[in-house]
Amino acid sequence: MTPNQTFDYVIVGGGSAGSVLASRLSEDPAVSVALLEAGPADRSVLIHCPAGLGVMARTGQANWCFETTPQPGLNGRRGYQPRGKVLGGSSSINAMIYIRGHRSDYDGWAAAGNPGWAWDAVLPWFKRAEDNARGADAWHGQGGPLHVMDLCDPNPLSRRFVEAGRQAGWPENPDFNGAAFEGVGMYQVTHQNGERFSAAKGYLRPHLGRPNLQVFTEARAERLILDGRLVRGVDVLHRGQRLRLMARQEVALCAGAFQSPQLLMLSGVGDPVELQRHGITVRHALPGVGRNLHDHPDVVMVLKAPRARESFGLGLGGGWDIARAIGQWRRERRGLLTSNFAEAGGFFRSRPDEAVPDLQWHFVVGQLVNHGRSAVWGHGYSVHVCLLRPQSRGRVTLASADPLAAPVIDPAFLAEADDLDRLVSGVQQTRRLLAQPAMAALGGQEPGPLARAQDPQAIAEFIRNHADTIYHPVGSCRMGADPLAVVDAQMKVHGLSGLRVVDASAMPSIVSGNTNAPVIMMAERAAAWMAAARWRREDAAVIAPAPPVAEAAG
Repeated sequence: MTPNQTFDYVIVGGGSAGSVLASRLSEDPAVSVALLEAGPADRSVLIHCPAGLGVMARTGQANWCFETTPQPGLNGRRGYQPRGKVLGGSSSINAMIYIRGHRSDYDGWAAAGNPGWAWDAVLPWFKRAEDNARGADAWHGQGGPLHVMDLCDPNPLSRRFVEAGRQAGWPENPDFNGAAFEGVGMYQVTHQNGERFSAAKGYLRPHLGRPNLQVFTEARAERLILDGRLVRGVDVLHRGQRLRLMARQEVALCAGAFQSPQLLMLSGVGDPVELQRHGITVRHALPGVGRNLHDHPDVVMVLKAPRARESFGLGLGGGWDIARAIGQWRRERRGLLTSNFAEAGGFFRSRPDEAVPDLQWHFVVGQLVNHGRSAVWGHGYSVHVCLLRPQSRGRVTLASADPLAAPVIDPAFLAEADDLDRLVSGVQQTRRLLAQPAMAALGGQEPGPLARAQDPQAIAEFIRNHADTIYHPVGSCRMGADPLAVVDAQMKVHGLSGLRVVDASAMPSIVSGNTNAPVIMMAERAAAWMAAARWRREDAAVIAPAPPVAEAAG
């Protein structure tokens, strides 16, 4: 017999969004909250030491390690899709960069039929979440749960990159989340006292003692429990035991752009054609579930530079440097291991007539090959060139009706020719930056495949052979009011009651930058809406209407 437990709110996914919801909703002692996380607690030192992310990339620790389907746009290669499988989710394994995106991203959300999401409406929620070490101002908050700061010991190579960008004509930007967006500069990070400051550390850990908050780790959500159009709870596999967690108020899916749509489909909510293909009974036809998946395609330019002695590199000298740095971090929480690797970067335009920057740099203080999973000898540096607003759209589907099977992930990278053209421009402009005196002094040398890619056609082929994600999948449970939208402007699932999707999958379109800070902002808003809309299920009479079913659903 499956044991039942009842809470006011059941939250699926203990990552960035789930940590925020669990924390904010449990502030009210009159309600009870259950938080489900498929991974373990975030105890590993590799999570809390910022540079530990380089080791986690190689071991797969705290990581789902998903792969995409073969991508025609990447010459048939499968992409790698790491996602956090631990309390804190991807905020416990990411590069900790705090970027909100451009104000036009959010104005675009509102213009696409999502009232309340324009920039002026979301800025206060970014500030509410933030505890910026620089202090509060018109753009930043102080005193919020998420600590944001400048790197305490930035690598000298990062300053060289910024100086080279300035020499090439880009403005130096001291705050990408302030009045200006374009330019080069140092990134602010989610750190505190020389450690990673994940969403779990900021929102969840201080409140684990609340009697009305119960956190289930190593808990896999298998299916939603539906009663007609009312979502009553979640069936869970928790450390080998099956549980049924019921919700008096609402269930929130915070499992991310791959697993939130997967759980909907496993529960019979989605495109009838896809569900029937796997023998799943259609409980609610919602053909947009899993569609609109997109991500920032990214190509990494790796250069060897023996004179870049400050870089992370394998070798006798580099090994001694890291050994000393381990001792320093243990004693002082300072030094080389406080690096997030991608310390500097910037935002720039693929074409002069672009209204706002459509490309992003992440400068990495080491040779980054195969997502950091391949060891590279010697010193050097890497530059990510990332397309911010891709046109290509893919889909998440099911491999089978087995809830323990990985979802089928097809981001359709570079399916649109314009995406590739913009990345070609990005590579060309990056070469111009790296040729400036501040970087040229390091004597960086492009390896063979990159060095041979000189004309636009050869650069395009290099990109197809080497591009992949920069870890920002979004959009697969898109917010909107049209037939293929999955959630409304308050992230309630169309046509169902008692269910929201609160994570990057709800983004109508991807933001111009790293996605962690926007997801935290979205969860802050959802928590307020959920608290304000509290109702008892037995008194609920209004069910959100479903949008018309698209013909593609059959």
